[in-house]
Parts: sequence; structure tokens; C-alpha cells
Amino acid sequence: QVHLVESGGGLVQAGGSLGLSCAASGSIVSTNVMGWHRQAPGKRRELVARITSGGVTNYADSVKGRFTISRDSAKNTVYLQMNSLKPEDTAVYYCNLNVPHYAIDYWGQGSQVTVSS
Repeated sequence: QVHLVESGGGLVQAGGSLGLSCAASGSIVSTNVMGWHRQAPGKRRELVARITSGGVTNYADSVKGRFTISRDSAKNTVYLQMNSLKPEDTAVYYCNLNVPHYAIDYWGQGSQVTVSS
């Protein structure tokens, strides 16, 4: 079992920056994908960014050039640096750890990110 704990959510004005962190603990498989998803009120949860244990990244088109995902595998921690934030980025952000092949997903508790206009 894996436990994910997020930190760093909050309120920020449009154009500002915010950083999220997620630390994983437990029985962590070394080959995995960590990432961030978000869910705005009334909308489906969507992928924001992800990074493999090999460092390969993917971003949603809506955040490319503004968000940066990184990880410290030694610390089992994934980060999301969010710059040039827009009101439409407002959502609950969930940390995710996926184990390929076994299709196992673990989720953080969710962090509210609110961007005011």
C-alpha cells in the first residue's frame, strides 16, 4: 500500500505562482509514474502533468509552458511548479502514483488551488 501526502495548495492572484509537493510512502515500486490531476467544480478530473521514473514528462496542452513537473525519486516526491496562473486553473489538484502493467493507482488527499482574477 502507498500513501500520498500533498502540500502547497492555496490562494493566489492571476499571474502568480504556486508550488505543490507530494510525498509517497509505503511499498513503492521503483518503476512508476507520478503526476498531478485536477478537478474543477462540475467537470471531470483531468490529467495536468505526469513524469515517469525515467524522467519522461507529459503535460496537458492547457498548462504547457506554464507548469513544470519534477521528481526526486530518492525521496519519492513529485513537485508541480505552477507559474502564470489563470483563474481557469482553479481546481482541486490530486497527486497520483501509477504502477504500470498492474494498473494500480494511488491518490493524494487533494489540494485546493484557487486563482483569483
